[in-house]
Amino acid sequence: MKAIILSAGQGSRLGALTADRPKCLIEFGGRTLLDRQLDALAVNGVSEAVVVTGFRDDLIESALARRSGGPSAATIYNPFYKVADNLGSLFMPRSELSGDCLVWNGDTLVSDRLMGRVLANRRSGICVTIDRKDSYDSDDMKVVEEKGRLKAIGKRLSQGVNAESIGLLAFRSDGAERFRQAIERDIRTPEGTTIWYLRVIHHMAAEQEIWTLDINGEEWGEVDFPPDVVHAEELVTRWDALRAAAA
Repeated sequence: MKAIILSAGQGSRLGALTADRPKCLIEFGGRTLLDRQLDALAVNGVSEAVVVTGFRDDLIESALARRSGGPSAATIYNPFYKVADNLGSLFMPRSELSGDCLVWNGDTLVSDRLMGRVLANRRSGICVTIDRKDSYDSDDMKVVEEKGRLKAIGKRLSQGVNAESIGLLAFRSDGAERFRQAIERDIRTPEGTTIWYLRVIHHMAAEQEIWTLDINGEEWGEVDFPPDVVHAEELVTRWDALRAAAA
């Protein structure tokens, strides 16, 4: 299993916190967001990661060089991070989309247990990790799913929404290869550089089976706005206590 982590963006909505460093290098409980992602992979036996960089890639390279322990992490630079949406960040490492792999947004923290559930799920093909709540806002990556099958995904959905994507996808069997082919197709369309990679998943769901994994009840957090930083600090404080108790 390999993880592709998309960490090219600056995270400008976080203001001064990301003025001179990428979002993935914000610290929570003394460890960067990227370190915590790599730690969650290591705890669950994932030994290889590819980090897509962009804004202040030099700082990410230095941070990775200072790490000790797994997983091994290579980097791929996305020179288009300022002008293309995150489909561009997946187009750059598309050759890494093969075999069993994860695609993980670089601004999403997940608990060790949640990552374990994703990796334990043996569903073949493409599986989108989802959560549920009472209502969804304009910034949520909303999902329509039925009996574990994805019907639609996107921020602008309004009808039938019953879940949200947490920004973590798993690929098994030929799923990664099918996704790569769809990326190469959609990037060539007039809207190609302006869309999210989950828009490609949305298109694929109209033609083939895309699955969902419901992790409702597990802990995770997306870091987009200043209040998210407070929530993330609360999460990692709990997770660190659990790790210490288990050590």
